[in-house]
Amino acid sequence: MLTDRIFSGKASAALAIVVLLSGCAGFSGDGGLQAVSDMTQASIGQTVARDSDGQPHESEATISELLARPLSADDAVRIALLNNRGLQAALAEIGIAEADLVQAGRLRNPSLSFGHMRGGGDTEIERGIMFDLAGLLTMPMRTRIEEGRFNQAQLQAAERAVALASDTRRAYFNAVAAQQGAQFMARAAEAAEAGAELAQRMQAVGNWNRIDAAREQLLYADTVAQLARSRHAETEARSNLMRLLGLWEEGVQLQLPATLPTIPEKPADLAGLEQRAVAQRLDIQTARRDTEATARALGLSKATRFINVLDAGYRNKSETGQPRSNGYEISLELPLFDWGSARTVKAESLYMQAVHHTADTAVRARLEVRQAWSAYRTAWDLSRHYRDEVVPLRKKVSDEMLLRYNGMLASVFDLLADARLQIAAVNSAIEAQRDFWVAETDLQAAINGPLPGNSAAAADSAPQTMPADHAGHSDH
Repeated sequence: MLTDRIFSGKASAALAIVVLLSGCAGFSGDGGLQAVSDMTQASIGQTVARDSDGQPHESEATISELLARPLSADDAVRIALLNNRGLQAALAEIGIAEADLVQAGRLRNPSLSFGHMRGGGDTEIERGIMFDLAGLLTMPMRTRIEEGRFNQAQLQAAERAVALASDTRRAYFNAVAAQQGAQFMARAAEAAEAGAELAQRMQAVGNWNRIDAAREQLLYADTVAQLARSRHAETEARSNLMRLLGLWEEGVQLQLPATLPTIPEKPADLAGLEQRAVAQRLDIQTARRDTEATARALGLSKATRFINVLDAGYRNKSETGQPRSNGYEISLELPLFDWGSARTVKAESLYMQAVHHTADTAVRARLEVRQAWSAYRTAWDLSRHYRDEVVPLRKKVSDEMLLRYNGMLASVFDLLADARLQIAAVNSAIEAQRDFWVAETDLQAAINGPLPGNSAAAADSAPQTMPADHAGHSDH
């Protein structure tokens, strides 16, 4: 009986320790969002916020205030970070990863057994409780693995926020340029309409031949078609921007500035940009965390290679006419058919895959920065060329044409044709200015994360980490 009491006391103490250990894991107060906000703040200068109940409240006032004035690129990014549902879905992934982390710090529920046998006037009762001893031994390692995945989920959410900011800035500049281009095409259509109407009147009085009048009509018809295309491009660009901003309600109006921002006087220098990209790009940090998590999974696979399932528990037995007997039971999976070698080889292969993927991501980051900077510098040169050379020369030609018209050395059709050429030059300058700001956005995206079109390929080539809940279990 003394032995029974001693064992019962030990079992109770072990049960208390198990309960204490399993109860230590809990959820963080912010759900891991603060770390994401810190990373996005460091990358793009803005933070993110989670919409917990699907019905934004505080953000509504901020969005309404931003929409009440002409929108800037930074304002558009702010609205997107508050209101884009795709980003909110990415932030929800953090909660899933945190739930897995908390679950990894909790033991599997104990199993109770009860047996009742009766015969020959005797009754035999057996009771037992079993605990996952292997789970208790591997809990610290499993917790570290899930902690790495939790941190990885935070990095991925921050990467999604940075990518959304870049997409929003591109859409913003495209929308402003499309609006500005449609306005200039409307002026060109007015000039073409005036020329066609004047040609018809002059043909009616015999001062203009039919072929020249037909050419003016054809030019007007072509200008009208271009105006329709430019208006559709404006609608499409504005709709794309509203989609990224998460605005779909009827009656929402975007107030965009009349012109694009002026380009800087000096372009950015390539020196140091590649090192910055390798040091702060979120996809590289994600790949590094993935490699660390895979390494931890490899350690868990080796630790549980031979002993995969180990349960221990307390049992007692009651029998009619006999004193109750107490004891313990241990259940151990015998490695007769599966020695865990396949699991270990798989974990090692996944680790080497993660290592090579991290190196490939770093190499791709350097090349993306070089390509983005080349496009950025070319766009800067072209925009300055149009601003300082083409547009001033076209204006000079237009001024001379106006002087010739006033001196009756040029006709009104020459004046209208020159006006159309001037508008075309200004449209080209607008496109060059837009291309610069898009290239500048791409350069910043190359420093902070993968460029558009490369993120999908990177995701396809990303290694598949071994789940923590399967790393230590059999592959039967």
